[in-house]
Amino acid sequence: MNIKLEPWKELVIHEVLELKFDEWIQQIISSTKYSGGGIPTMFWANGIIFSAQGFPDTETIIQEKLKGIIHYTSVTFAIKEKFEKQIIKDGATINFADVSHNEIFGKLTDTLKEQSKFKPH
Repeated sequence: MNIKLEPWKELVIHEVLELKFDEWIQQIISSTKYSGGGIPTMFWANGIIFSAQGFPDTETIIQEKLKGIIHYTSVTFAIKEKFEKQIIKDGATINFADVSHNEIFGKLTDTLKEQSKFKPH
């Protein structure tokens, strides 16, 4: 039996939206309360929190994945230099998952940080 590891070759992002951290947190809290609760979890890596939306697995998207190409419809991000596991604000809880060990997310967040309009100088 052969075992073949075949890493992703390319990540294509079709839309990027950067928000200020505090504004995004407030939006998350509002939408969580509006939708009936729950505890959202955001990804964090290299000083960036982010959320990525993928395309549904249509035949075309599956063919792209088999070629090693991931497509995200959008990525939303904000600068958050220091990692915290959880923020509790206005009676709402938001969890953060440190995904900096993931090579793709590390490269993604480095790219996002480079193009940030709000990065500290």
